[in-house]
Amino acid sequence: MRQHIQELIRYRSLVNSLVIRELKARYRGSFLGFLWTFLNPLLLLGVYALVFNFYLRIRMEHYAGFMFVGLLPWIWFSSSLLEGTNSITAGGSLVTKVLFPSQVLPIVKILANLLNYLLSLPILFGFLWAMGVYQGWPLLWLPLILFLHLLFIEGLVLILATINVFFRDVQHILANFLTLLFFLTPILYPLSQVPPPFNKWVKLIPMTQITLSYQDIFFYNRAPDLRILLVFMALSLILLGIGMFFFERYKETFPEKV
Repeated sequence: MRQHIQELIRYRSLVNSLVIRELKARYRGSFLGFLWTFLNPLLLLGVYALVFNFYLRIRMEHYAGFMFVGLLPWIWFSSSLLEGTNSITAGGSLVTKVLFPSQVLPIVKILANLLNYLLSLPILFGFLWAMGVYQGWPLLWLPLILFLHLLFIEGLVLILATINVFFRDVQHILANFLTLLFFLTPILYPLSQVPPPFNKWVKLIPMTQITLSYQDIFFYNRAPDLRILLVFMALSLILLGIGMFFFERYKETFPEKV
């Protein structure tokens, strides 16, 4: 674990360069270019708001704002998992180079999507303020919540990216699993609308725990539940430790498998 962290620190300049290259390549040749960073979540918001607010008629004040708060970190999470899981197999020419640190590839995908999320926050604030939903001192919790979410994603991605090198079906299974997880996580509906005893099971989903924290500071203007954050932190550190160990254990075999 220590070696993995030391390598990432050592190659931080390379990580920065690859993140910038990733963002440029993502919108290269597109007429709207970087504007898609803002348009994609807004288009998704429009579709889900139409379906759930008007067709399924979920009764909640400022529902679109509530949904937007949970949708943005979900996009970061799901995009990072999908792209990060495929990062080693997709980076074939780089992975096969003797001196190339393969551990930078997953974190590049995660940080690129994190940057997209951060750039979307002004749109979120403007959207919420226009609805009369304001934020205060609880926003001071945001750096900690982001950091814990980052650790959680990194741990999962390291595990999945390693397994995907040997079993390429992982990336396809993951896409379907994320669709299921999205609807199980209280993003499109408040947790209070989940009937018992199912609400107890929904609370155990890690993405529910971090989503509730985002909703607390952005939508409800209150401090997140410390018990939830502590549980999520413990889970994130465990996953990160397992992910780093798993990745370091098998990374020497990546070139021949890729």
